[in-house]
Amino acid sequence: MSIQSDLALALRLADAAGAAIRPLFRSGFDHEAKDDASPVTEADRAAEAAMRRLIDAEAPTDGIIGEEYGAERPGASRQWVLDPIDGTVSFMAGRPIFGTLIALLQDGWPILGIIDQPISGERWVGATGQPTLFNGVETRTRRCRELADATLATTGPQYFSAHDGEHFMALAAKTAHKRIVFGGDCYNYGLLASGHIDLIVEAGLKLHDFAALVPIVEGAGGTMCDWNGEPLHAASEGHVIALGDPARLEDVIEGLACNH
Repeated sequence: MSIQSDLALALRLADAAGAAIRPLFRSGFDHEAKDDASPVTEADRAAEAAMRRLIDAEAPTDGIIGEEYGAERPGASRQWVLDPIDGTVSFMAGRPIFGTLIALLQDGWPILGIIDQPISGERWVGATGQPTLFNGVETRTRRCRELADATLATTGPQYFSAHDGEHFMALAAKTAHKRIVFGGDCYNYGLLASGHIDLIVEAGLKLHDFAALVPIVEGAGGTMCDWNGEPLHAASEGHVIALGDPARLEDVIEGLACNH
């Protein structure tokens, strides 16, 4: 398949997920806790099921890695990675800053990604070798002259181990720390791609949490890597840096002051 046909399928996946999610937002929906105590709702499951049906129908030899229903055809060189609602806590709280994440991996490397916010109608689309689009219009990260000027975001301090939290706070002290943003999950990465946030640092992410973000951030002129500066791929351990201005990468890694 060409990247254009892959993108067309990815857009249909996002549409299908949004159609499953919107009727349940701020309504009475069922939810429960998973084994790791994180919440899951009927909207998560309905959205992923809708996307899996489309992939099975239109790309039946491609693999699928989904947050809710696991892996299918794991030996395939092409893998769709699905997170139907990244930010389930925000969804449950009625906050429209969650998103559907859709990625396509080729031999373990992200080549296509979508962040879709189905309530506000905001969609970021990235693909290798192409500029990132926000609602169909090219979007760019912003430059950051020094780390002390950077607006830093992370989903929340509760997601860091004590060890990782110390390193995050060491970095935070070097940024514009009165402008640190907590909460937002994948939505922060869209805002970074569009030049509203400079830096995101997180730990403990799974493949479905970060795979879609890489083509989006990089296609907008930013960079994504682990805490050692290595590129992100299917085997990455989940320590993630997203940076709007790649010129600040050495400063960020030095600010984290850790060896992972």
